Amino acid sequence: MPLILPVKGISPVIGENCFLAENSTIVGEVTMGANCSVWFNAVVRGDVNYIRIGNNTNIQDGAVIHCTYQKAGTTIGNNVSIGHNALVHGCILKDHVLIGMGAIVMDNAVVEEFCIIAAGAIVLENTICEAGYLYAGIPARKIKPVTEAQRALLKQLPENYKMYSGWFNPEKE
Repeated sequence: MPLILPVKGISPVIGENCFLAENSTIVGEVTMGANCSVWFNAVVRGDVNYIRIGNNTNIQDGAVIHCTYQKAGTTIGNNVSIGHNALVHGCILKDHVLIGMGAIVMDNAVVEEFCIIAAGAIVLENTICEAGYLYAGIPARKIKPVTEAQRALLKQLPENYKMYSGWFNPEKE
């Protein structure tokens, strides 16, 4: 079973039809929408501030979602894909965003709709990533507009992860 714990009397609220891997961790002031998935070894730690997650969002293996005490909560929109071993910390991710594998998004950054943050990129504190662009590098910089094929991928990935999570629940097959 996943580790789901209250912190200071506040328990996570998990939406309907969510998949939580057996060794995922969700603690504290976390609100998660419907049809989300938190994969193996992922941590969603709302102990020092809030974490709000929309619908159809997937937090892949080894990712860490956290926030900063008395400074920066974390808000993640709908249809967001957070790649393996990514770190999302005290920031805002709007709808239809992809955070690539191993990427880092820091406090008070805002990643607007239909953005892709490339694998390994570091989005520095207070950065605003403009809607519809690919960002890459250290620090992350605007590289080029997201293509129509990439927009389609941003819409399809959350659907894929809903399908994958169904594989772990034989009753849904």
